[in-house]
Amino acid sequence: MIQYLAAAATAVPMADHVRFADVGLHPDVFTIGFFTLRWYSLAYIAGILVGWWYLLKLLAQPGAPMARRHADDLVFYATLGIILGGRLGYVLFYAPDMILHPLRILRLWDGGMSFHGGVIGTSLGIVLFARNNRLQWLRIHDYVACCVPFGLFFGRLANFVNGELWGKPTDVAWGIVFERTVPFGLIEPARHPSQLYEAALEGVLLFLLLAYAFWRTRARYQPGRLTGLFLVGYGIARFTVEFFREPDQQLRAFAEATGLHMGQWLCVPMILGGAWLMATAPKRRVRVEPIAGTESVA
Repeated sequence: MIQYLAAAATAVPMADHVRFADVGLHPDVFTIGFFTLRWYSLAYIAGILVGWWYLLKLLAQPGAPMARRHADDLVFYATLGIILGGRLGYVLFYAPDMILHPLRILRLWDGGMSFHGGVIGTSLGIVLFARNNRLQWLRIHDYVACCVPFGLFFGRLANFVNGELWGKPTDVAWGIVFERTVPFGLIEPARHPSQLYEAALEGVLLFLLLAYAFWRTRARYQPGRLTGLFLVGYGIARFTVEFFREPDQQLRAFAEATGLHMGQWLCVPMILGGAWLMATAPKRRVRVEPIAGTESVA
């Protein structure tokens, strides 16, 4: 904590950098009566809808693991997994004190979602969906993995609009002075816009990597290859950006004691699991008979 305050106190004066308050962004889109639409909510909706649209394009290719009609049901399972897994993951990984106050867990509008929890929830949803429809869950997971970067991109942009999850103090020219990041009375330091770093790496770059693997290689015919690529790509991107990001306030002591943020520790099993899936994918290569269409893929 002492090091943190010292860094904040010696940071470049805010006059040298863009002030977040001057950008004109606000967490709320509009308010009508008691109803308020927030950009964070729109980010979830946009990620799901755009991901759904892209999934349909992937399923139209030869060797798809399910038919177009399956996609509608899958979106329901995946959405449920994102919400339940993301919220429960946040409680377990970042705010375990909520367990003592169960009603707080239901207050989704107060924020608090874990991507790692969402991954677990979505994966369980895919497994359940595949079992109910007698489909191959790992191949379906490969297709869904290609769509996830859309949600990550919109979600990180929403984090930026909310002025949350900001980075560490910095003197780089593109640093941004966010509000209420230090105790009252201290000068607000310029910080890394780590939300935008994550949007670029976890959203844009990861999407391009997966798109190339899907459209330009035969990775989709090796069950687990694309899922593994996603896990490794996301894990490395998130692990790297965390070095430029402030840890969650309630986990600052944990980060100082272990040397890594909670998000980085959670990425370690993702990277290892993804690497294993990629390494073993060729062994799972089989002749694929498509669920939709007539073309057989060797």
